[in-house]
Amino acid sequence: METTDALVVRDDRVGVSTLTLNRPAKLNALTPALFVELRAHVDALAGDETVGCVVLTGAGRSFCAGNDLGGIAEGVRAPTPHFQAETIDALERLPQPTIAKIRGHCFTGGLELALGCDLLVAAASAQLGDTHGQWGLVASWGMTVRLPERVGLATAKELMYTARRISGADAAAIGLVNRSTPDDELDRAVDELAAEIVANSWDTSRFDKAILADTRDMDRDQALAYERSTPYGRPRDMAERLEAGRPR
Repeated sequence: METTDALVVRDDRVGVSTLTLNRPAKLNALTPALFVELRAHVDALAGDETVGCVVLTGAGRSFCAGNDLGGIAEGVRAPTPHFQAETIDALERLPQPTIAKIRGHCFTGGLELALGCDLLVAAASAQLGDTHGQWGLVASWGMTVRLPERVGLATAKELMYTARRISGADAAAIGLVNRSTPDDELDRAVDELAAEIVANSWDTSRFDKAILADTRDMDRDQALAYERSTPYGRPRDMAERLEAGRPR
């Protein structure tokens, strides 16, 4: 990555937008200023139809070591009381499929940020954990909701109560991440996954993501009926894709 003063760097290539947390000397620890930049990128991507997939990662050797503890001690504030949590909510609501690419540290606020993504891919040696308890902090950015959704309530309780760090390989085994890869294959694995996503109909992915979110709190019969109603219509490229797939 080129040297830049930006705290979050956006790079677009072939329909994939990569957002990189850019405080490598601080292991990409989260500050209010970083969240302001991240929010601006997320808001811009929400309306960007030239992007079919979003990758979130960190510069250097870590995804994100968590919230900047020095800033907390100094009383540094975000623009509004729940700005960080609402930024993660906005990330979760992005219409495009999102992938967290995790190497090195992914702790506490960093894990909460990663959990805002649809898919998580971690290097085998990455270290993930909820360390709120180690520092006498309480989750307020979504950990108590999103972590149990990923790993189940009992496993989430164990991770939260113990502040235990686990490897990327162990995170994959319990479903915290979708998969782990050898460290030197992480970039390639995420590139290939993103390419698979953008090779398919972007509208289909957006509609699937929206329907999954819409039906989360419905009972089964309601969810089935909602899906059958085709609430978002048909993908704009459906006819083109069907025609291209016809035998010649």
